[in-house]
Amino acid sequence: MSDWIYNGQVFEGPADTKTMGFVYLITHLPTGRKYIGKKLFWFKKTKQVNKKIKKFLADSDWREYWSSSDELQALVKEKGAAEFSREILHLCTNKGTLNYLEAREQFDRRVLEKPDEYINGQIQVRVHHSHVKLVQTPVGNEKTMALAN
Repeated sequence: MSDWIYNGQVFEGPADTKTMGFVYLITHLPTGRKYIGKKLFWFKKTKQVNKKIKKFLADSDWREYWSSSDELQALVKEKGAAEFSREILHLCTNKGTLNYLEAREQFDRRVLEKPDEYINGQIQVRVHHSHVKLVQTPVGNEKTMALAN
C-alpha cells in the first residue's frame, strides 16, 4: 500500500478531530498522470445508548482510499498501488474550505484542459464565501488573503 505523504513525510493521521479532511494529489509514477481530490477523515454517526441517541465521529477509510474516480480505481487495481504516490496538499478544518481548496487546485492546474496529464473528468463544487475561513495577513503596506487552516 502506498502511504499518504504530507510535507515530505509519511502522514500517520490528524492530531485531533478538528482536522476534517484533506485535499490530495495521486500520481501514477510511470506515466506522470495525476488526480486531485478530497477526502474526509471522519463521518458523523449516531448510536443508541441507554435509549438516547448519541452522536460521535467515526474514522473514514482514508488510509486505504484511492479516490472516487472509477478510472483511477481501475488503474490502481490493474497496475498495483506501488506504481502510485499519494500526497496530501492541504489539511482542512471545515468542509467549506476543503471543497474550495479542492476546486482551486483543480482550476489552477487546469485539470479538465489536460486529459493527458490529469485523470480528473469533472469538477463539482458548491461553496459559499462564508464557508471558506480566510484571514488577512499584512505584507508590507498591503493586505493579502490566506486560508486559515
